Amino acid sequence: MKLYPLKFKSILKSIIWGGDEICKFKKIKPVEDGVGESWEISGVEGNISVVANGELENKSLDELISLYKEQLVGKKNYESFGAKFPLLIKFIDARDNLSIQVHPDDELAKKRHDSFGKTEMWYVVNAAPGAFLYSGFEKPVTPDSYVKSIEDNTFVDYLAKHDVKKGDVFFLPAGRVHAIGAGTFIAEIQQTSNITYRIYDYNRKDANGNGRELHTELAKDAIDYGVYDNYRTSYVRKENQPVQLESCKYFTTNLLDATKDITRDYSDIDSFIIYICMGGACSIRDDKGNNLYIKQGETILIPADTENVIISPDANVLLLETYV
Repeated sequence: MKLYPLKFKSILKSIIWGGDEICKFKKIKPVEDGVGESWEISGVEGNISVVANGELENKSLDELISLYKEQLVGKKNYESFGAKFPLLIKFIDARDNLSIQVHPDDELAKKRHDSFGKTEMWYVVNAAPGAFLYSGFEKPVTPDSYVKSIEDNTFVDYLAKHDVKKGDVFFLPAGRVHAIGAGTFIAEIQQTSNITYRIYDYNRKDANGNGRELHTELAKDAIDYGVYDNYRTSYVRKENQPVQLESCKYFTTNLLDATKDITRDYSDIDSFIIYICMGGACSIRDDKGNNLYIKQGETILIPADTENVIISPDANVLLLETYV
């Protein structure tokens, strides 16, 4: 069977800090409250995505990789990751401030957890007035002063706080301390890893008066203590041509803002392509004669053996395009 552009069933996560933005954005009815995350494409064990369209409907992503290998993911990806899909795509809706976290890099994650590390990026889908996030340090901190600041509740004073608006982009290499603030709705592109070290949770207590577990010592060796000039990604949005938002060894992400037909040539890219639709709608026609319609809130996977696609917007469409 020839491969075609794939849609997957969203994996919705009910979380205490979740809101209703994900259901509204994806036009899921009835609108559920308390949905904190939607995992759009996932190869994480226990949360493997399942195909939602075409002849491969109900097959899991890991099944597909085992069947189609480099045809689906690309030669280098298959050699590097085997049947494990290398990226995790999510929407996250934070109604409350999320805990401050850090993720280990590949070396530390392999040593401690036999896992990949987690480098990720955020694209702000929407933001309520006053919404913010933390990314990186605003002033110097040492491993010892970090531990002390957790004990005396001053850790937040060291962090770089960023007001956010729709369209903002933040790149979060493994080791960068970060947290999503209340009222922030993001799309997240990340390495396939579920390793998170919780650093600080504002001393919040559960119904039984217990605080959440912190990973103070584990995080100590994972944190990048550097202070950097700028944590926000600068870009200029342009119509009908790709704008690169981020490129690292784990993924490249472009923004496509289309008001007319665009042809994308992938003949030189040894990878699958992911489209996340941020607004509008379009049809996507590939060189094998497949045609798929995608609208706001949907995510699709273009197999690696696809050489080119034509994107035909209804009136306009805004897409995040990601590949390895």
